[in-house]
Amino acid sequence: MPSFDVVSEANMVEVRNALDQANKEISTRFDFKGSDARVEQKERELTAYADSDFQLTQVREVLTGKLVKRNVDVRFMDIGKVEKVGGDKVKQVIKIRNGIESDAAKKIVRTIKDSKMKVQASIQGEAVRVTGAKRDDLQASMALLRKEMTDLPLEFNNFRD
Repeated sequence: MPSFDVVSEANMVEVRNALDQANKEISTRFDFKGSDARVEQKERELTAYADSDFQLTQVREVLTGKLVKRNVDVRFMDIGKVEKVGGDKVKQVIKIRNGIESDAAKKIVRTIKDSKMKVQASIQGEAVRVTGAKRDDLQASMALLRKEMTDLPLEFNNFRD
């Protein structure tokens, strides 16, 4: 029976490359001279440091621009609140989302069931598996999910015939 998986995973290699490019640009930009502006990575968590709120906004914009150039969807970023660090310095934690949360997975399953297509959707951990009798039905469900689920960066993989 044909099937595919709906997943939401960021390409961490491209995230790392974008991070390196952003740090390189920040170190050479004139408006960041003499400041402690940088972005660090630990697993799926990025931390942006700067001397002021304005500089922190600039650091985040540089990082976002580099992510976009590397085809990493910015909807993967879960931006935390600004925290004060010793002195005037500030930091902000940006988490990279991985997998589909249970609420979003339920919404995907509900969207597919409400469409009355001849496919079945089931939650498989952090992915949603969609199965159907015909490839055309599966492709129609992909198009439906692309149209309906605009708040999540979805990918369709593991297509089996």
